[in-house]
Amino acid sequence: MASHSPRRSPRPAPLRRRGVLVGATAVAVALVISLVMALRPDHQADDGYGAAASAAGARVILPPTTPEPTTSSPKKPSVTRSPTPRATPSVAAAPKARPRPTPTPSAPSGGGGGGAAVRPASGDAPLAGRIRPGTTYQGVATFYGAGNGDGHACSYGPSADVMTAAMNTADYETSKACGAYVLVRAASGASVTVRITNECPGDCAPGQLDLSAPAFAKIADPVAGRIPITWSLLSPATAEPLSIRYKTGSSQYWCGIQVIGHRNPLARLEVRTGSGWTRLARTEYNYFLSEQGSGCGGSIRISDIYGEQLTLDGIAVRPDVVQATRVQFAAH
Repeated sequence: MASHSPRRSPRPAPLRRRGVLVGATAVAVALVISLVMALRPDHQADDGYGAAASAAGARVILPPTTPEPTTSSPKKPSVTRSPTPRATPSVAAAPKARPRPTPTPSAPSGGGGGGAAVRPASGDAPLAGRIRPGTTYQGVATFYGAGNGDGHACSYGPSADVMTAAMNTADYETSKACGAYVLVRAASGASVTVRITNECPGDCAPGQLDLSAPAFAKIADPVAGRIPITWSLLSPATAEPLSIRYKTGSSQYWCGIQVIGHRNPLARLEVRTGSGWTRLARTEYNYFLSEQGSGCGGSIRISDIYGEQLTLDGIAVRPDVVQATRVQFAAH
Protein backbone atom coordinates (compact mmCIF):
# COMPACT_ATOMS: atom_id res chain seq x y z
CA MET A 1 0.00 0.00 0.00
CA ALA A 2 1.43 3.32 -1.07
CA SER A 3 2.19 5.80 1.67
CA HIS A 4 0.46 9.12 1.79
CA SER A 5 2.49 12.12 0.75
CA PRO A 6 2.67 14.87 3.36
CA ARG A 7 2.23 17.27 0.69
CA ARG A 8 -1.31 18.20 -0.40
CA SER A 9 -2.35 18.29 -4.03
CA PRO A 10 -3.31 21.78 -5.15
CA ARG A 11 -7.07 22.29 -5.13
CA PRO A 12 -8.36 22.87 -8.68
CA ALA A 13 -9.89 26.20 -9.37
CA PRO A 14 -13.68 26.23 -9.42
CA LEU A 15 -15.42 26.34 -12.72
CA ARG A 16 -17.13 29.61 -13.23
CA ARG A 17 -19.26 28.95 -16.24
CA ARG A 18 -20.58 25.40 -15.82
CA GLY A 19 -20.12 25.16 -12.03
CA VAL A 20 -23.77 25.05 -11.15
CA LEU A 21 -24.52 22.32 -13.66
CA VAL A 22 -21.49 20.25 -12.69
CA GLY A 23 -22.26 20.55 -8.98
CA ALA A 24 -25.86 19.55 -9.40
CA THR A 25 -24.88 16.57 -11.51
CA ALA A 26 -22.40 15.38 -8.88
CA VAL A 27 -24.97 15.55 -6.12
CA ALA A 28 -27.53 13.60 -8.19
CA VAL A 29 -24.99 10.89 -8.99
CA ALA A 30 -24.05 10.59 -5.31
CA LEU A 31 -27.68 10.21 -4.32
CA VAL A 32 -28.30 7.47 -6.91
CA ILE A 33 -25.22 5.54 -5.81
CA SER A 34 -26.22 5.85 -2.14
CA LEU A 35 -29.72 4.60 -2.83
CA VAL A 36 -28.46 1.62 -4.82
CA MET A 37 -26.03 0.65 -2.10
CA ALA A 38 -28.63 1.03 0.63
CA LEU A 39 -31.18 -1.12 -1.21
CA ARG A 40 -28.79 -4.05 -1.76
CA PRO A 41 -30.05 -6.88 0.53
CA ASP A 42 -26.61 -8.42 0.91
CA HIS A 43 -24.77 -5.17 1.53
CA GLN A 44 -22.38 -5.40 4.50
CA ALA A 45 -19.51 -3.16 5.49
CA ASP A 46 -16.04 -4.69 5.55
CA ASP A 47 -15.39 -3.64 9.14
CA GLY A 48 -18.57 -5.28 10.56
CA TYR A 49 -20.41 -2.01 11.02
CA GLY A 50 -23.40 -0.96 8.94
CA ALA A 51 -22.93 2.06 6.63
CA ALA A 52 -25.87 4.33 5.76
CA ALA A 53 -25.72 7.23 3.34
CA SER A 54 -27.52 10.42 4.28
CA ALA A 55 -29.24 12.68 1.79
CA ALA A 56 -26.22 14.97 1.89
CA GLY A 57 -23.92 12.07 0.96
CA ALA A 58 -22.24 11.87 4.41
CA ARG A 59 -21.20 8.40 5.62
CA VAL A 60 -22.76 7.65 9.01
CA ILE A 61 -21.31 4.80 11.10
CA LEU A 62 -23.93 2.75 12.95
CA PRO A 63 -23.12 0.28 15.71
CA PRO A 64 -23.48 -3.37 14.79
CA THR A 65 -26.93 -4.75 15.33
CA THR A 66 -27.13 -7.21 18.25
CA PRO A 67 -29.68 -9.94 17.55
CA GLU A 68 -32.40 -10.20 20.17
CA PRO A 69 -32.28 -13.36 22.28
CA THR A 70 -34.63 -16.11 21.33
CA THR A 71 -37.37 -16.38 23.90
CA SER A 72 -38.66 -19.81 22.92
CA SER A 73 -37.75 -22.64 25.35
CA PRO A 74 -35.26 -25.31 24.28
CA LYS A 75 -36.81 -28.11 22.34
CA LYS A 76 -37.50 -31.10 24.55
CA PRO A 77 -36.64 -34.57 23.32
CA SER A 78 -39.63 -36.26 21.90
CA VAL A 79 -41.06 -39.13 23.92
CA THR A 80 -43.21 -41.77 22.32
CA ARG A 81 -45.85 -42.76 24.81
CA SER A 82 -47.77 -45.92 24.39
CA PRO A 83 -51.42 -45.62 25.21
CA THR A 84 -51.95 -46.61 28.84
CA PRO A 85 -54.01 -49.79 28.91
CA ARG A 86 -56.64 -50.25 31.55
CA ALA A 87 -55.15 -52.05 34.54
CA THR A 88 -55.99 -55.73 34.61
CA PRO A 89 -55.16 -57.53 37.87
CA SER A 90 -52.76 -60.38 37.28
CA VAL A 91 -53.20 -63.61 39.18
CA ALA A 92 -50.11 -65.66 39.77
CA ALA A 93 -50.57 -69.35 39.35
CA ALA A 94 -50.71 -70.84 42.81
CA PRO A 95 -48.69 -73.97 43.47
CA LYS A 96 -50.75 -77.11 43.28
CA ALA A 97 -51.72 -77.94 46.81
CA ARG A 98 -52.25 -81.39 48.14
CA PRO A 99 -55.91 -82.11 48.90
CA ARG A 100 -56.72 -81.17 52.47
CA PRO A 101 -57.92 -84.14 54.53
CA THR A 102 -61.31 -84.07 56.16
CA PRO A 103 -60.73 -85.60 59.58
CA THR A 104 -63.39 -86.53 62.06
CA PRO A 105 -61.92 -85.35 65.34
CA SER A 106 -62.89 -86.51 68.75
CA ALA A 107 -64.44 -83.56 70.51
CA PRO A 108 -62.14 -82.31 73.27
CA SER A 109 -63.55 -80.77 76.38
CA GLY A 110 -65.00 -77.34 75.94
CA GLY A 111 -67.32 -77.67 72.97
CA GLY A 112 -66.67 -76.27 69.54
CA GLY A 113 -65.93 -73.09 67.69
CA GLY A 114 -66.38 -72.14 64.07
CA GLY A 115 -63.79 -70.80 61.68
CA ALA A 116 -63.11 -69.72 58.12
CA ALA A 117 -59.97 -69.35 56.03
CA VAL A 118 -59.66 -65.78 54.75
CA ARG A 119 -56.30 -66.01 53.00
CA PRO A 120 -54.96 -69.06 51.13
CA ALA A 121 -51.53 -70.45 51.85
CA SER A 122 -48.62 -69.47 49.60
CA GLY A 123 -45.70 -71.59 48.45
CA ASP A 124 -43.04 -69.78 50.47
CA ALA A 125 -42.86 -68.94 54.16
CA PRO A 126 -42.71 -65.12 54.52
CA LEU A 127 -43.46 -65.21 58.26
CA ALA A 128 -40.94 -67.86 59.26
CA GLY A 129 -38.34 -67.19 61.94
CA ARG A 130 -35.06 -69.06 62.40
CA ILE A 131 -36.60 -72.39 61.40
CA ARG A 132 -37.55 -72.34 57.72
CA PRO A 133 -39.08 -74.99 55.46
CA GLY A 134 -36.88 -76.60 52.85
CA THR A 135 -33.75 -76.17 55.03
CA THR A 136 -31.73 -78.98 56.57
CA TYR A 137 -30.17 -78.24 59.95
CA GLN A 138 -27.25 -80.06 61.52
CA GLY A 139 -26.76 -80.75 65.20
CA VAL A 140 -26.78 -83.47 67.80
CA ALA A 141 -29.54 -85.39 69.50
CA THR A 142 -29.74 -86.19 73.20
CA PHE A 143 -32.73 -87.42 75.18
CA TYR A 144 -34.58 -86.84 78.43
CA GLY A 145 -37.48 -88.37 80.33
CA ALA A 146 -40.58 -86.67 78.92
CA GLY A 147 -42.84 -88.39 81.41
CA ASN A 148 -46.51 -87.91 80.55
CA GLY A 149 -45.75 -85.80 77.50
CA ASP A 150 -46.30 -82.50 79.30
CA GLY A 151 -45.23 -79.63 77.07
CA HIS A 152 -43.57 -77.76 79.96
CA ALA A 153 -42.11 -74.64 78.28
CA CYS A 154 -44.80 -74.64 75.57
CA SER A 155 -47.52 -75.10 78.23
CA TYR A 156 -49.38 -77.82 76.33
CA GLY A 157 -49.95 -79.99 79.39
CA PRO A 158 -50.02 -83.80 79.55
CA SER A 159 -50.40 -85.66 76.25
CA ALA A 160 -50.61 -89.24 75.01
CA ASP A 161 -48.19 -88.29 72.23
CA VAL A 162 -44.67 -89.00 73.50
CA MET A 163 -42.90 -88.48 70.16
CA THR A 164 -41.78 -85.04 71.27
CA ALA A 165 -38.62 -82.97 71.62
CA ALA A 166 -37.18 -79.90 73.34
CA MET A 167 -35.66 -77.27 71.04
CA ASN A 168 -32.44 -75.46 71.89
CA THR A 169 -32.95 -71.88 73.11
CA ALA A 170 -31.64 -70.20 69.94
CA ASP A 171 -34.02 -72.08 67.64
CA TYR A 172 -36.82 -72.07 70.21
CA GLU A 173 -36.94 -68.33 69.54
CA THR A 174 -39.27 -67.24 72.35
CA SER A 175 -41.70 -70.13 71.71
CA LYS A 176 -41.94 -69.68 67.90
CA ALA A 177 -40.86 -73.31 67.58
CA CYS A 178 -43.70 -74.57 69.82
CA GLY A 179 -45.94 -77.05 68.03
CA ALA A 180 -43.64 -77.41 65.01
CA TYR A 181 -43.21 -80.90 63.53
CA VAL A 182 -39.61 -81.87 62.81
CA LEU A 183 -38.22 -84.83 60.89
CA VAL A 184 -35.01 -86.06 62.57
CA ARG A 185 -32.48 -88.27 60.74
CA ALA A 186 -29.53 -90.15 62.17
CA ALA A 187 -26.35 -91.01 60.26
CA SER A 188 -27.56 -94.62 60.10
CA GLY A 189 -30.54 -93.54 58.00
CA ALA A 190 -33.11 -94.06 60.74
CA SER A 191 -35.62 -91.25 61.20
CA VAL A 192 -38.40 -90.12 63.49
CA THR A 193 -40.95 -87.29 63.43
CA VAL A 194 -41.30 -85.32 66.65
CA ARG A 195 -43.36 -82.34 67.79
CA ILE A 196 -41.63 -79.49 69.62
CA THR A 197 -43.22 -79.11 73.05
CA ASN A 198 -40.35 -77.90 75.23
CA GLU A 199 -37.20 -75.81 75.41
CA CYS A 200 -33.73 -77.13 76.07
CA PRO A 201 -31.87 -74.24 77.73
CA GLY A 202 -28.27 -73.84 78.82
CA ASP A 203 -26.26 -76.80 77.63
CA CYS A 204 -28.13 -77.27 74.30
CA ALA A 205 -26.25 -75.65 71.42
CA PRO A 206 -27.92 -74.21 68.28
CA GLY A 207 -29.08 -77.08 66.09
CA GLN A 208 -29.41 -79.49 69.02
CA LEU A 209 -32.60 -81.41 69.83
CA ASP A 210 -33.29 -83.04 73.17
CA LEU A 211 -35.63 -85.89 72.23
CA SER A 212 -38.01 -87.77 74.48
CA ALA A 213 -36.54 -91.14 75.41
CA PRO A 214 -38.99 -93.09 73.19
CA ALA A 215 -38.21 -90.84 70.20
CA PHE A 216 -34.43 -91.22 70.67
CA ALA A 217 -34.81 -94.99 70.82
CA LYS A 218 -36.36 -94.87 67.31
CA ILE A 219 -33.08 -93.73 65.74
CA ALA A 220 -30.30 -94.98 68.06
CA ASP A 221 -29.50 -97.16 71.00
CA PRO A 222 -30.05 -95.09 74.17
CA VAL A 223 -26.65 -96.30 75.33
CA ALA A 224 -25.09 -93.91 72.79
CA GLY A 225 -26.63 -91.00 74.67
CA ARG A 226 -25.59 -88.42 72.05
CA ILE A 227 -25.50 -88.78 68.25
CA PRO A 228 -25.05 -86.46 65.24
CA ILE A 229 -28.28 -85.73 63.38
CA THR A 230 -29.85 -83.60 60.66
CA TRP A 231 -33.37 -82.28 60.94
CA SER A 232 -35.88 -80.27 58.91
CA LEU A 233 -39.32 -78.73 59.29
CA LEU A 234 -42.25 -80.93 58.36
CA SER A 235 -45.88 -80.18 57.45
CA PRO A 236 -47.84 -83.37 58.22
CA ALA A 237 -50.15 -84.68 55.51
CA THR A 238 -52.89 -85.37 58.05
CA ALA A 239 -53.84 -83.38 61.10
CA GLU A 240 -56.85 -82.93 63.38
CA PRO A 241 -58.57 -79.52 63.51
CA LEU A 242 -56.80 -77.12 65.82
CA SER A 243 -58.05 -75.90 69.19
CA ILE A 244 -58.01 -72.71 71.28
CA ARG A 245 -57.44 -72.40 75.02
CA TYR A 246 -57.75 -69.32 77.24
CA LYS A 247 -55.22 -69.17 80.06
CA THR A 248 -56.19 -69.65 83.66
CA GLY A 249 -57.34 -66.30 85.07
CA SER A 250 -58.51 -64.92 81.72
CA SER A 251 -61.51 -62.60 81.58
CA GLN A 252 -62.82 -59.74 79.49
CA TYR A 253 -60.28 -57.48 81.20
CA TRP A 254 -57.16 -59.62 80.71
CA CYS A 255 -56.57 -62.80 78.78
CA GLY A 256 -53.98 -65.16 77.40
CA ILE A 257 -54.79 -67.19 74.27
CA GLN A 258 -53.06 -70.40 73.13
CA VAL A 259 -53.41 -72.34 69.87
CA ILE A 260 -53.06 -76.13 70.11
CA GLY A 261 -52.60 -78.74 67.38
CA HIS A 262 -51.66 -76.43 64.48
CA ARG A 263 -50.12 -78.30 61.54
CA ASN A 264 -47.56 -75.60 60.69
CA PRO A 265 -45.60 -73.29 63.02
CA LEU A 266 -47.74 -70.41 64.22
CA ALA A 267 -46.56 -66.89 63.32
CA ARG A 268 -49.23 -64.46 64.56
CA LEU A 269 -52.41 -64.18 66.60
CA GLU A 270 -54.69 -61.15 66.32
CA VAL A 271 -57.96 -60.21 68.00
CA ARG A 272 -60.67 -57.98 66.60
CA THR A 273 -61.13 -54.70 68.47
CA GLY A 274 -63.05 -51.50 67.83
CA SER A 275 -60.14 -50.19 65.73
CA GLY A 276 -59.66 -53.36 63.68
CA TRP A 277 -57.29 -56.30 64.14
CA THR A 278 -54.79 -56.02 67.00
CA ARG A 279 -51.74 -58.27 67.06
CA LEU A 280 -50.94 -59.79 70.46
CA ALA A 281 -47.44 -60.42 71.80
CA ARG A 282 -46.32 -64.02 72.26
CA THR A 283 -44.74 -65.07 75.55
CA GLU A 284 -41.94 -67.58 76.06
CA TYR A 285 -44.51 -69.92 77.62
CA ASN A 286 -46.52 -69.93 74.37
CA TYR A 287 -49.54 -67.75 75.15
CA PHE A 288 -50.56 -64.58 73.32
CA LEU A 289 -51.44 -61.89 75.87
CA SER A 290 -54.02 -59.10 75.79
CA GLU A 291 -52.95 -57.21 78.89
CA GLN A 292 -55.73 -54.61 78.70
CA GLY A 293 -58.43 -57.08 77.74
CA SER A 294 -58.78 -55.83 74.17
CA GLY A 295 -60.49 -58.45 72.01
CA CYS A 296 -60.86 -61.04 74.79
CA GLY A 297 -63.82 -63.25 73.84
CA GLY A 298 -64.11 -61.81 70.34
CA SER A 299 -62.98 -63.00 66.91
CA ILE A 300 -59.47 -64.45 66.68
CA ARG A 301 -57.30 -64.46 63.56
CA ILE A 302 -54.25 -66.73 63.38
CA SER A 303 -51.53 -66.94 60.72
CA ASP A 304 -48.97 -69.68 60.04
CA ILE A 305 -45.46 -69.10 58.67
CA TYR A 306 -46.73 -69.58 55.10
CA GLY A 307 -49.06 -66.58 55.44
CA GLU A 308 -52.33 -68.52 55.58
CA GLN A 309 -54.90 -66.88 57.84
CA LEU A 310 -57.76 -68.51 59.70
CA THR A 311 -60.48 -66.48 61.43
CA LEU A 312 -62.15 -68.09 64.43
CA ASP A 313 -65.51 -66.95 65.81
CA GLY A 314 -67.55 -68.11 68.78
CA ILE A 315 -64.62 -68.86 71.10
CA ALA A 316 -65.82 -67.76 74.54
CA VAL A 317 -63.52 -66.81 77.40
CA ARG A 318 -63.47 -70.12 79.29
CA PRO A 319 -60.20 -70.30 81.24
CA ASP A 320 -58.15 -73.49 80.93
CA VAL A 321 -60.68 -75.19 78.66
CA VAL A 322 -59.64 -76.63 75.28
CA GLN A 323 -62.18 -75.49 72.68
CA ALA A 324 -62.14 -77.29 69.36
CA THR A 325 -62.56 -75.64 65.98
CA ARG A 326 -63.37 -77.05 62.57
CA VAL A 327 -60.37 -75.64 60.71
CA GLN A 328 -56.72 -76.45 60.11
CA PHE A 329 -53.86 -74.93 58.10
CA ALA A 330 -53.06 -76.42 54.70
CA ALA A 331 -50.31 -79.01 54.30
CA HIS A 332 -47.07 -78.07 52.53
